Amino acid sequence: MRLETERLILREPKISDWKDLVEGLNNREIAIYMNVPFPYKQKNAFEWINKKIKESKEKDKQGHSFVIELKSEKKVIGGMSIESIRKIDKTAKTGSWISKKYQRRGYMTEAKIAANEFAFNKLKLRKLKSGVVTLNKASNATQRAIGYKLEGVLKKELIGRADKKIYDSNLYGLLKEDWEKNLPKLKKHLKNKIKKLKEEEMKK
Repeated sequence: MRLETERLILREPKISDWKDLVEGLNNREIAIYMNVPFPYKQKNAFEWINKKIKESKEKDKQGHSFVIELKSEKKVIGGMSIESIRKIDKTAKTGSWISKKYQRRGYMTEAKIAANEFAFNKLKLRKLKSGVVTLNKASNATQRAIGYKLEGVLKKELIGRADKKIYDSNLYGLLKEDWEKNLPKLKKHLKNKIKKLKEEEMKK
């Protein structure tokens, strides 16, 4: 599966992505919020890639995992997932991350638009759910900007693999009708963001 936007390609992971994954996920803050090992090493990347390659070949897949590749650098800068798909209920869980170096440039919004459009229009889902560590201010803000609504707080939900501390998690939900209502404004905001970034680059 491959999704393409103006600046990004969302695709299935491959073995050669391991260096970019280690570079992006070997960050204490990202590791805590994503609940992945820290330090994040080559073996961790290989384990995840091989698992996802195996899952992609299953006939009755319950999810899709993408790496986010930046076209201009041909580099993996993040990840996106649509998982735990419940076909009878038409719901799924989503997850995402962006390397620290590439944050605050609209890449996450751009990737989420592509992934959510795929989930609602191709997979025919009616609701997406997402859990975000309560302390992760940036991700919580992004969820709200995308149109997700806070539905509750899961107390003491996660034990961070990077620090062994216990964290609460905010539970968000996004209905298809709310997504469609918010999408034009979201696309306009992203277009303006990309235009502004290009203008800043030209001034350098």
